[in-house]
Amino acid sequence: MLVNCAAYQNGRKIADLKPDEISAYVGRGDCFVWVALSEPDPGELAMMQHEFDLHPLAVEDSQHGHQRPKIEEYEDSLFVVIQTVEIEADELHLGEVDIFIGANYALSVRSGAKRGFADVRARCEREPHLLKQGASFVLYALMDAVVDRYFPVLDELEQKLENIEERMFANASGRVNVESLYDLKQKLMLLKHAVAPLLEGTSKLHGGRVPSLCADTQEYFRDVHDHLSRINQSIDAQREMVTTAISVNLSLITIGENEVTKRLAGYAALVAVPTMIAGIYGMNFQHMPELGWVYGYPFALTLMVVLDGYLFYRFRRAKWI
Repeated sequence: MLVNCAAYQNGRKIADLKPDEISAYVGRGDCFVWVALSEPDPGELAMMQHEFDLHPLAVEDSQHGHQRPKIEEYEDSLFVVIQTVEIEADELHLGEVDIFIGANYALSVRSGAKRGFADVRARCEREPHLLKQGASFVLYALMDAVVDRYFPVLDELEQKLENIEERMFANASGRVNVESLYDLKQKLMLLKHAVAPLLEGTSKLHGGRVPSLCADTQEYFRDVHDHLSRINQSIDAQREMVTTAISVNLSLITIGENEVTKRLAGYAALVAVPTMIAGIYGMNFQHMPELGWVYGYPFALTLMVVLDGYLFYRFRRAKWI
């Protein structure tokens, strides 16, 4: 579906275009065309390939989808793949944005991403002094928007980790905590797969041999690279915290089991003492002096109570029971 198609000159919109008018404006040289597609069919992509003279390998990647984030250079054009990450019903929803950039055109193809980029276009149109830098600034604006949308996802995962840690120390179910932590670790891995390759790709757009299309916008891409570096470091830190939390949770489970074992051992000792005394006097040997003693029975009961009381006192001081 064609979402938007417009031509810009000196940073200002000069016309909304129909698809068959694109090539005429692209060939003018004094303006650039910005087109946005959402979930296009092969026919629409083929039309854009014809209008913009897109590289067939880049178009093929866009048609197949599910590409690894990357930035590829084809002679005088760039092909950029970015993964979008959105939280929906406590699950991460992955989408993809493919961006074709030429000297005087920018084409974005959105697949699987629910949130569009109308706000990005509106922001760019409000800043014509920046938009006049052409298609490379559009590329920056789209990449910056996607990267900025990673931050709320990361914050949400961090909050989830804090909630799990609170449950851990509130004696919640150990199995449930481990399952939640493992699920969180999987989500962090999905976010890592979206960020790490893009971090590597953006490093090519500032410093060193920069594509000619981005020569005038290096500082903007350096800003995107810095944001990605922060996100990547935060992901690594959270993954380490999750690993530590899993170890701590397992340790708490072991400590809890040890506490139960100590309590059982303490109560078993309290039962064992009277059992031992009763067992001795239950043997009924003929020459047991206490059998004929008038105070033998109360003496045995008193001995049981005193020994159990002493053991209970010692176990309570040792916090076994």
